[in-house]
Amino acid sequence: MSATVKEETPKSLDNARRNRAIGAILVDEGLLTDKDVVEIQALADSSGLLFGEAALRLNRITTADLDRALGRQFNYPLLPVGPGGVAPEVLAAYEPHCDSVEDLRTVRSRLVIDWLDRSERSVLAIVGAHRNEGRSWLAANLATVFAQAGERTLLIDGDMRHPQQHRFFNLNNNIGLSSLLSGRAGKEAARRVHPELRLFVLPAGATPPNPQELLTRHIFSVVLDGFANYFDVVLIDTPAARETADAELLAAKAGAALLVARQGKTSELALQSTFKSLTRSNVKVVGSVINLQQK
Repeated sequence: MSATVKEETPKSLDNARRNRAIGAILVDEGLLTDKDVVEIQALADSSGLLFGEAALRLNRITTADLDRALGRQFNYPLLPVGPGGVAPEVLAAYEPHCDSVEDLRTVRSRLVIDWLDRSERSVLAIVGAHRNEGRSWLAANLATVFAQAGERTLLIDGDMRHPQQHRFFNLNNNIGLSSLLSGRAGKEAARRVHPELRLFVLPAGATPPNPQELLTRHIFSVVLDGFANYFDVVLIDTPAARETADAELLAAKAGAALLVARQGKTSELALQSTFKSLTRSNVKVVGSVINLQQK
């Protein structure tokens, strides 16, 4: 999937100021020389192009180079794919202008309006009936777009049976939620993904023999309350709701849930059953997302 370059700034910044900033960033990164900047600016002025578009037309940079520069300009870092970065599944971290990520921003906006602005507690469980419906993918990317919007965001991998978030964010899974709940780790188990991105991830940790019992301990409520007071947004990736009671427990502790269904896979009956089990536990279901393709 190729990225579409959208070079946009707040209206209060004039084009010249923006262009100089982009040029300076590209020079700092060794991608352009001062002579390049003069030639690119001349083309931009004569053709009405943005500086980045002019640089692309002259083949002085790639779209990836421009995306990274724009990320730096707006404190919106793009992370590499692979070691030191993220897995290909976390599209929002490295390809923020693709259609799927635009859809995620729409979900984020609706959640801000319908949940975050109206809730006293900013903790949300991401819940799906079955595995392979895109629940973990949604949690990872949604956490990323919240952090990109400047929200101090924590993503908790509550699926201690089939964890994914440590793989998505290339983190060691030896220490995580299971360690914290069993008293073998503290809040430092939550790790920041990038120094310029306010995104923290708490992996699931080593697989315990008793994940459900760990989740019912009072310490989990205490830990979650502490995180809720410290972070602007806390998202919890949960196990498949129709396989164990873990998801219902996690959602009940969170107090709110977002339902995920996958087109062509999730049955209406399974979705209704999951919804009923959540409301039975006094969980506020703030909305649902239909996943068209991602696992």
